[in-house]
Amino acid sequence: MTDKIRLGFVGANVNSTWSVQSHFPALMASPDVELTAVCTTRSESAEEARQHFGAKFAFHDFREMMASPEIDAVAVVVRVPSHYEPTKAAIEAGKHVYTEWPLGRNTAEAEELAALARAKGVQTVVGLQSRVSPALLYIKELIEDGYVGDVLSCNLITMRDGSLQRPSSRNWNLDASLGANTLTIANGHVIDALRFVAGNFTRVACMVTTQIQQVYETDTKRFVEVSSPDNVRVCGQLESGAAASVHVGAVPWAGGGFRMEIYGREGTLVTTGSVSSQRGEMLRVQGAQGSPELKDLTIPERFEYVPADFPRGDPFNVGQMYALFAEAIRTGQNRLPTFDTAVDLHRFIDTIKEASDTGRELPVA
Repeated sequence: MTDKIRLGFVGANVNSTWSVQSHFPALMASPDVELTAVCTTRSESAEEARQHFGAKFAFHDFREMMASPEIDAVAVVVRVPSHYEPTKAAIEAGKHVYTEWPLGRNTAEAEELAALARAKGVQTVVGLQSRVSPALLYIKELIEDGYVGDVLSCNLITMRDGSLQRPSSRNWNLDASLGANTLTIANGHVIDALRFVAGNFTRVACMVTTQIQQVYETDTKRFVEVSSPDNVRVCGQLESGAAASVHVGAVPWAGGGFRMEIYGREGTLVTTGSVSSQRGEMLRVQGAQGSPELKDLTIPERFEYVPADFPRGDPFNVGQMYALFAEAIRTGQNRLPTFDTAVDLHRFIDTIKEASDTGRELPVA
Protein backbone atom coordinates (compact mmCIF):
# COMPACT_ATOMS: atom_id res chain seq x y z
CA MET A 1 0.00 0.00 0.00
CA THR A 2 1.29 3.49 -0.85
CA ASP A 3 1.59 6.30 1.72
CA LYS A 4 -1.75 7.71 0.61
CA ILE A 5 -4.82 5.50 0.52
CA ARG A 6 -5.63 4.92 -3.16
CA LEU A 7 -9.34 5.53 -3.64
CA GLY A 8 -11.72 4.49 -6.39
CA PHE A 9 -14.78 6.74 -6.59
CA VAL A 10 -18.14 5.43 -7.84
CA GLY A 11 -20.37 8.31 -8.90
CA ALA A 12 -17.68 10.68 -10.17
CA ASN A 13 -19.79 12.66 -12.62
CA VAL A 14 -18.50 16.24 -12.68
CA ASN A 15 -22.12 17.48 -12.62
CA SER A 16 -23.07 15.56 -9.47
CA THR A 17 -24.20 18.13 -6.91
CA TRP A 18 -23.26 16.52 -3.58
CA SER A 19 -19.96 15.07 -4.78
CA VAL A 20 -18.88 18.36 -6.36
CA GLN A 21 -19.90 20.32 -3.24
CA SER A 22 -18.20 18.04 -0.74
CA HIS A 23 -16.32 14.87 -1.71
CA PHE A 24 -14.16 16.15 -4.56
CA PRO A 25 -12.89 19.30 -2.78
CA ALA A 26 -12.23 17.18 0.31
CA LEU A 27 -10.25 14.63 -1.67
CA MET A 28 -8.27 17.29 -3.53
CA ALA A 29 -7.21 18.76 -0.17
CA SER A 30 -6.68 15.46 1.66
CA PRO A 31 -3.15 14.59 2.83
CA ASP A 32 -4.30 11.02 3.47
CA VAL A 33 -6.33 9.89 0.44
CA GLU A 34 -5.57 10.02 -3.28
CA LEU A 35 -8.35 10.02 -5.88
CA THR A 36 -6.80 7.26 -8.00
CA ALA A 37 -9.75 6.08 -10.07
CA VAL A 38 -13.15 7.41 -11.07
CA CYS A 39 -16.21 5.52 -12.25
CA THR A 40 -19.44 6.63 -13.92
CA THR A 41 -21.95 4.73 -16.02
CA ARG A 42 -20.57 6.04 -19.33
CA SER A 43 -17.03 5.98 -20.67
CA GLU A 44 -17.28 9.59 -21.86
CA SER A 45 -18.27 11.00 -18.47
CA ALA A 46 -15.73 8.78 -16.72
CA GLU A 47 -12.92 10.12 -18.90
CA GLU A 48 -14.17 13.66 -18.36
CA ALA A 49 -14.00 13.10 -14.59
CA ARG A 50 -10.53 11.53 -14.83
CA GLN A 51 -9.17 14.56 -16.63
CA HIS A 52 -11.03 17.05 -14.46
CA PHE A 53 -9.83 15.60 -11.16
CA GLY A 54 -6.45 14.29 -12.26
CA ALA A 55 -7.19 10.64 -11.51
CA LYS A 56 -5.02 7.91 -13.01
CA PHE A 57 -7.81 5.62 -14.17
CA ALA A 58 -11.36 5.94 -15.52
CA PHE A 59 -13.95 3.15 -15.50
CA HIS A 60 -17.53 2.90 -16.67
CA ASP A 61 -18.06 -0.52 -15.07
CA PHE A 62 -17.59 -0.52 -11.30
CA ARG A 63 -16.81 -4.26 -11.33
CA GLU A 64 -13.72 -3.61 -13.42
CA MET A 65 -12.62 -0.89 -11.02
CA MET A 66 -13.04 -3.21 -8.02
CA ALA A 67 -10.72 -5.73 -9.68
CA SER A 68 -7.88 -3.22 -9.97
CA PRO A 69 -4.86 -3.88 -7.72
CA GLU A 70 -4.15 -0.13 -7.89
CA ILE A 71 -7.04 0.62 -5.53
CA ASP A 72 -7.09 0.16 -1.75
CA ALA A 73 -10.54 1.55 -0.99
CA VAL A 74 -13.77 2.61 -2.66
CA ALA A 75 -16.23 5.45 -2.10
CA VAL A 76 -19.83 4.88 -3.25
CA VAL A 77 -21.49 8.26 -3.73
CA VAL A 78 -24.48 7.67 -6.00
CA ARG A 79 -28.25 7.79 -5.57
CA VAL A 80 -29.48 5.59 -2.73
CA PRO A 81 -31.14 2.92 -4.91
CA SER A 82 -27.74 2.32 -6.54
CA HIS A 83 -25.70 1.92 -3.33
CA TYR A 84 -26.12 -1.83 -2.97
CA GLU A 85 -24.44 -3.29 -6.07
CA PRO A 86 -21.14 -1.33 -6.09
CA THR A 87 -20.83 -1.57 -2.31
CA LYS A 88 -21.27 -5.33 -2.43
CA ALA A 89 -18.79 -5.62 -5.31
CA ALA A 90 -16.21 -3.58 -3.40
CA ILE A 91 -16.50 -5.78 -0.31
CA GLU A 92 -16.31 -8.97 -2.35
CA ALA A 93 -13.13 -7.64 -3.96
CA GLY A 94 -11.62 -7.08 -0.50
CA LYS A 95 -11.70 -3.29 -0.74
CA HIS A 96 -12.37 -1.03 2.19
CA VAL A 97 -15.50 0.97 1.48
CA TYR A 98 -17.13 4.31 2.34
CA THR A 99 -20.80 4.43 1.30
CA GLU A 100 -23.01 7.46 1.76
CA TRP A 101 -26.07 7.30 4.02
CA PRO A 102 -28.54 5.57 3.75
CA LEU A 103 -26.48 2.43 3.29
CA GLY A 104 -29.27 0.72 1.32
CA ARG A 105 -32.79 1.21 0.08
CA ASN A 106 -33.97 -0.73 3.11
CA THR A 107 -32.76 -2.50 6.23
CA ALA A 108 -32.39 -5.87 4.49
CA GLU A 109 -29.83 -4.47 2.04
CA ALA A 110 -27.94 -2.77 4.88
CA GLU A 111 -27.88 -5.96 6.98
CA GLU A 112 -26.56 -8.00 4.08
CA LEU A 113 -23.78 -5.52 3.32
CA ALA A 114 -22.75 -5.24 6.97
CA ALA A 115 -22.61 -9.02 7.39
CA LEU A 116 -20.56 -9.41 4.20
CA ALA A 117 -18.11 -6.72 5.34
CA ARG A 118 -17.62 -8.44 8.69
CA ALA A 119 -17.00 -11.74 6.94
CA LYS A 120 -14.45 -10.17 4.58
CA GLY A 121 -12.72 -8.21 7.35
CA VAL A 122 -12.72 -4.87 5.51
CA GLN A 123 -13.02 -1.43 7.08
CA THR A 124 -16.37 0.23 6.44
CA VAL A 125 -17.68 3.76 6.78
CA VAL A 126 -21.19 5.10 6.29
CA GLY A 127 -21.67 8.79 5.56
CA LEU A 128 -23.22 9.90 8.84
CA GLN A 129 -21.07 13.01 8.92
CA SER A 130 -22.68 14.44 12.07
CA ARG A 131 -20.51 12.02 14.03
CA VAL A 132 -17.33 13.81 12.94
CA SER A 133 -18.67 17.35 13.34
CA PRO A 134 -16.32 19.16 15.77
CA ALA A 135 -19.31 20.91 17.34
CA LEU A 136 -21.16 17.66 18.05
CA LEU A 137 -18.01 15.88 19.25
CA TYR A 138 -17.56 18.76 21.70
CA ILE A 139 -21.18 18.62 22.86
CA LYS A 140 -20.90 14.87 23.37
CA GLU A 141 -17.79 15.40 25.51
CA LEU A 142 -19.45 18.20 27.51
CA ILE A 143 -22.46 15.99 28.29
CA GLU A 144 -20.22 13.07 29.30
CA ASP A 145 -18.15 15.42 31.51
CA GLY A 146 -21.29 16.63 33.31
CA TYR A 147 -21.67 20.13 31.87
CA VAL A 148 -25.48 19.88 31.99
CA GLY A 149 -25.63 17.29 34.76
CA ASP A 150 -28.41 14.73 34.40
CA VAL A 151 -30.04 15.23 31.00
CA LEU A 152 -33.74 15.94 31.52
CA SER A 153 -35.05 16.76 28.07
CA CYS A 154 -33.92 17.23 24.47
CA ASN A 155 -35.57 19.08 21.64
CA LEU A 156 -34.47 18.95 18.01
CA ILE A 157 -35.97 20.65 14.98
CA THR A 158 -34.69 20.72 11.41
CA MET A 159 -36.55 22.34 8.54
CA ARG A 160 -34.98 21.86 5.11
CA ASP A 161 -35.98 23.44 1.81
CA GLY A 162 -38.26 21.23 -0.28
CA SER A 163 -39.22 22.21 -3.80
CA LEU A 164 -42.82 22.16 -5.00
CA GLN A 165 -41.69 21.80 -8.60
CA ARG A 166 -38.73 20.23 -10.34
CA PRO A 167 -37.77 18.53 -13.63
CA SER A 168 -38.68 14.87 -14.05
CA SER A 169 -34.99 13.90 -13.79
CA ARG A 170 -35.08 14.95 -10.13
CA ASN A 171 -38.34 13.24 -9.20
CA TRP A 172 -36.98 9.76 -8.53
CA ASN A 173 -36.92 10.36 -4.75
CA LEU A 174 -40.67 11.00 -4.60
CA ASP A 175 -41.15 7.21 -4.49
CA ALA A 176 -40.86 6.04 -0.87
CA SER A 177 -39.74 2.54 -1.91
CA LEU A 178 -36.45 3.94 -3.22
CA GLY A 179 -35.31 4.78 0.30
CA ALA A 180 -34.28 8.42 -0.20
CA ASN A 181 -36.62 10.88 1.49
CA THR A 182 -37.07 13.09 4.54
CA LEU A 183 -37.61 10.11 6.85
CA THR A 184 -34.44 8.31 5.82
CA ILE A 185 -32.05 11.12 4.86
CA ALA A 186 -32.80 14.40 6.66
CA ASN A 187 -34.35 12.72 9.70
CA GLY A 188 -31.78 9.93 9.64
CA HIS A 189 -28.89 12.39 9.83
CA VAL A 190 -30.24 14.64 12.58
CA ILE A 191 -31.84 12.03 14.82
CA ASP A 192 -28.56 10.13 14.61
CA ALA A 193 -26.82 13.32 15.74
CA LEU A 194 -29.07 13.46 18.81
CA ARG A 195 -28.49 9.77 19.56
CA PHE A 196 -24.75 10.31 19.14
CA VAL A 197 -24.49 13.09 21.73
CA ALA A 198 -27.27 12.18 24.18
CA GLY A 199 -27.78 8.41 23.85
CA ASN A 200 -30.22 6.06 22.17
CA PHE A 201 -34.00 6.01 22.42
CA THR A 202 -35.78 3.30 24.43
CA ARG A 203 -39.35 4.03 23.27
CA VAL A 204 -41.05 6.23 20.69
CA ALA A 205 -44.43 7.48 19.52
CA CYS A 206 -44.29 8.94 16.02
CA MET A 207 -46.14 10.61 13.16
CA VAL A 208 -44.66 10.31 9.65
CA THR A 209 -46.68 12.19 7.05
CA THR A 210 -46.67 13.42 3.46
CA GLN A 211 -47.86 17.03 3.53
CA ILE A 212 -47.09 17.78 -0.12
CA GLN A 213 -48.82 14.98 -2.01
CA GLN A 214 -48.19 16.23 -5.55
CA VAL A 215 -45.17 17.87 -7.19
CA TYR A 216 -45.20 19.73 -10.50
CA GLU A 217 -42.80 18.54 -13.21
CA THR A 218 -41.47 21.57 -15.03
CA ASP A 219 -40.51 19.71 -18.21
CA THR A 220 -43.57 17.46 -18.63
CA LYS A 221 -46.00 20.15 -17.35
CA ARG A 222 -47.86 17.67 -15.17
CA PHE A 223 -48.37 16.92 -11.49
CA VAL A 224 -46.98 13.64 -10.13
CA GLU A 225 -48.03 11.78 -6.98
CA VAL A 226 -45.72 11.68 -3.98
CA SER A 227 -45.44 8.69 -1.65
CA SER A 228 -42.30 9.79 0.20
CA PRO A 229 -42.86 11.38 3.62
CA ASP A 230 -41.81 14.99 4.13
CA ASN A 231 -42.52 15.48 7.84
CA VAL A 232 -41.33 13.28 10.71
CA ARG A 233 -42.33 13.85 14.33
CA VAL A 234 -40.85 11.65 17.05
CA CYS A 235 -41.69 11.81 20.76
CA GLY A 236 -39.73 9.48 22.95
CA GLN A 237 -37.51 8.66 25.88
CA LEU A 238 -33.74 8.13 25.90
CA GLU A 239 -31.76 5.47 27.73
CA SER A 240 -30.83 8.11 30.32
CA GLY A 241 -34.53 8.66 31.04
CA ALA A 242 -34.52 12.05 29.31
CA ALA A 243 -37.60 13.13 27.36
CA ALA A 244 -36.93 13.81 23.67
CA SER A 245 -38.86 15.39 20.82
CA VAL A 246 -37.78 15.64 17.19
CA HIS A 247 -39.44 17.34 14.21
CA VAL A 248 -37.79 17.12 10.79
CA GLY A 249 -39.51 18.53 7.74
CA ALA A 250 -39.07 19.62 4.15
CA VAL A 251 -40.82 22.95 3.59
CA PRO A 252 -41.40 24.95 0.41
CA TRP A 253 -39.82 28.22 1.49
CA ALA A 254 -37.10 29.50 3.82
CA GLY A 255 -36.36 26.38 5.84
CA GLY A 256 -35.19 27.38 9.31
CA GLY A 257 -32.27 24.94 9.47
CA PHE A 258 -31.04 22.92 12.45
CA ARG A 259 -31.47 23.49 16.18
CA MET A 260 -30.73 21.00 18.97
CA GLU A 261 -31.36 21.79 22.63
CA ILE A 262 -30.12 19.68 25.56
CA TYR A 263 -31.52 20.59 28.98
CA GLY A 264 -30.06 19.19 32.21
CA ARG A 265 -30.19 19.74 35.97
CA GLU A 266 -26.98 21.78 35.91
CA GLY A 267 -27.06 23.49 32.54
CA THR A 268 -28.19 23.79 28.94
CA LEU A 269 -26.48 23.24 25.58
CA VAL A 270 -27.80 24.54 22.26
CA THR A 271 -26.32 24.05 18.81
CA THR A 272 -27.63 25.63 15.62
CA GLY A 273 -26.90 25.69 11.91
CA SER A 274 -28.49 27.06 8.77
CA VAL A 275 -28.94 23.67 7.07
CA SER A 276 -28.41 20.43 8.99
CA SER A 277 -26.12 18.70 11.48
CA GLN A 278 -24.08 16.70 8.99
CA ARG A 279 -23.26 19.52 6.59
CA GLY A 280 -19.79 21.02 6.74
CA GLU A 281 -20.73 24.43 8.14
CA MET A 282 -19.30 24.98 11.60
CA LEU A 283 -22.28 24.76 13.93
CA ARG A 284 -22.72 27.39 16.63
CA VAL A 285 -22.50 25.97 20.16
CA GLN A 286 -23.93 27.84 23.15
CA GLY A 287 -24.17 26.86 26.79
CA ALA A 288 -25.43 28.01 30.16
CA GLN A 289 -24.57 26.79 33.66
CA GLY A 290 -26.35 28.32 36.63
CA SER A 291 -27.48 31.19 34.46
CA PRO A 292 -30.50 32.01 32.27
CA GLU A 293 -28.20 33.45 29.60
CA LEU A 294 -26.65 31.35 26.85
CA LYS A 295 -23.07 32.17 25.90
CA ASP A 296 -21.03 31.09 22.89
CA LEU A 297 -18.62 28.22 23.54
CA THR A 298 -15.35 27.85 21.63
CA ILE A 299 -14.98 24.47 19.96
CA PRO A 300 -11.54 23.00 20.75
CA GLU A 301 -9.21 22.39 17.80
CA ARG A 302 -8.56 18.82 18.98
CA PHE A 303 -11.80 17.78 17.30
CA GLU A 304 -10.44 18.74 13.88
CA TYR A 305 -8.73 15.87 12.08
CA VAL A 306 -7.88 17.76 8.90
CA PRO A 307 -5.18 20.40 8.32
CA ALA A 308 -5.80 23.95 9.50
CA ASP A 309 -6.08 25.22 5.93
CA PHE A 310 -8.63 22.58 4.91
CA PRO A 311 -11.59 24.03 2.96
CA ARG A 312 -14.57 24.95 5.12
CA GLY A 313 -18.19 24.35 4.24
CA ASP A 314 -19.45 21.05 2.87
CA PRO A 315 -15.97 19.56 2.22
CA PHE A 316 -15.04 19.85 5.90
CA ASN A 317 -16.94 17.00 7.59
CA VAL A 318 -16.42 14.78 4.54
CA GLY A 319 -12.69 15.51 4.90
CA GLN A 320 -12.93 14.53 8.56
CA MET A 321 -14.44 11.23 7.43
CA TYR A 322 -11.67 10.54 4.91
CA ALA A 323 -8.96 11.34 7.49
CA LEU A 324 -10.37 8.78 9.92
CA PHE A 325 -11.09 6.32 7.10
CA ALA A 326 -7.39 6.37 6.21
CA GLU A 327 -6.54 5.90 9.89
CA ALA A 328 -8.84 2.88 10.12
CA ILE A 329 -7.28 1.29 7.04
CA ARG A 330 -3.74 1.83 8.32
CA THR A 331 -4.28 0.85 11.96
CA GLY A 332 -7.38 -1.32 12.03
CA GLN A 333 -8.85 1.01 14.67
CA ASN A 334 -12.07 2.50 13.33
CA ARG A 335 -13.49 5.61 15.06
CA LEU A 336 -16.12 6.21 12.39
CA PRO A 337 -19.75 5.17 11.95
CA THR A 338 -19.51 1.77 10.29
CA PHE A 339 -21.97 -0.38 8.35
CA ASP A 340 -23.05 -1.83 11.71
CA THR A 341 -23.89 1.73 12.84
CA ALA A 342 -25.92 2.10 9.66
CA VAL A 343 -27.86 -1.10 10.30
CA ASP A 344 -28.77 0.11 13.80
CA LEU A 345 -30.06 3.40 12.37
CA HIS A 346 -31.97 1.66 9.56
CA ARG A 347 -33.71 -0.49 12.19
CA PHE A 348 -34.54 2.54 14.31
CA ILE A 349 -36.09 4.29 11.32
CA ASP A 350 -38.17 1.14 10.70
CA THR A 351 -39.43 1.44 14.28
CA ILE A 352 -40.33 5.10 13.73
CA LYS A 353 -42.30 4.16 10.61
CA GLU A 354 -44.06 1.26 12.37
CA ALA A 355 -44.98 3.44 15.33
CA SER A 356 -46.51 5.96 12.94
CA ASP A 357 -48.33 3.36 10.83
CA THR A 358 -49.84 1.59 13.85
CA GLY A 359 -50.44 4.63 16.03
CA ARG A 360 -48.77 2.86 18.93
CA GLU A 361 -45.90 3.71 21.23
CA LEU A 362 -43.14 1.16 20.56
CA PRO A 363 -40.02 0.01 22.39
CA VAL A 364 -36.72 0.56 20.58
CA ALA A 365 -34.61 -2.59 20.41
